[in-house]
Amino acid sequence: MSPKVALAIAAHPDDIEFMMAGTLLLLRAAGWEIHYLNVANGSLGSVTMSAARARVTRAREARAAARILGAHFHASLVDDLGVYYEPKLLGRLAAIVRDVKPGVVLTHSLQDYMEDHMNTARLAVSAAFTRGMPNYATRPRRGPVEGDLTVYHGMPHTLRDGMGRRVRPESYVNVTGVHATKLEALSAHRSQQNWLDVSQGMSSYLRTMEDMSRELGTMSRRFRYAEGWRRHNFAGFCAPDADPLRDALGKNYLRNPGYARWIEMGTG
Repeated sequence: MSPKVALAIAAHPDDIEFMMAGTLLLLRAAGWEIHYLNVANGSLGSVTMSAARARVTRAREARAAARILGAHFHASLVDDLGVYYEPKLLGRLAAIVRDVKPGVVLTHSLQDYMEDHMNTARLAVSAAFTRGMPNYATRPRRGPVEGDLTVYHGMPHTLRDGMGRRVRPESYVNVTGVHATKLEALSAHRSQQNWLDVSQGMSSYLRTMEDMSRELGTMSRRFRYAEGWRRHNFAGFCAPDADPLRDALGKNYLRNPGYARWIEMGTG
């Protein structure tokens, strides 16, 4: 794997911008190569466009957002609500992981408010896990790759799981300095303004993202705007103490001192 390559794997166009884009921008500033992949294409994310038109429109918007972030763009794999934990889709995602050879994968929380997000997280974890398995056949076929890979899970939408329980980050990343660019990238998804207002009560998707970033900043007690992350279990991926975000981001990275206690109490 390439130690200074990061791959963001999200469910839909605009998910990366909501919860991951600031960290990607900081990694790029630190000399990393960054990659951008939405597993689903946004086909259902409109009340005014047909699914066919939505696919084209949202792909164009996602490409524009990736350009703003300075990220390598990867085309989506399935329609919305077609993100299932199943062999064919896993094989396609695993092929991308082997092609990109990331040292870091950023993805959704395993606990979130919708299945596409949670299934994307599960697929991302398994695609990363199979990277070095010679007998696992990707689609298209790609040879196994060796090396450490650290998987990080972002915060769920609303910062709560599907039952409304608070999800706390293991670490905070200070995205204050790149907040304006994060807003610019999210603004590229122009078709989502009306859809999110009608479907999910987000009167301004830009304000919603800003409010979540500010809330995480407040939780950190140090930063104005932040993104939150939790490392996946190291077994099968990397060394027990591996934390490449910490190593790359320096003063913009803050471990949450209370996280271990919350995990032990089953309230993390």
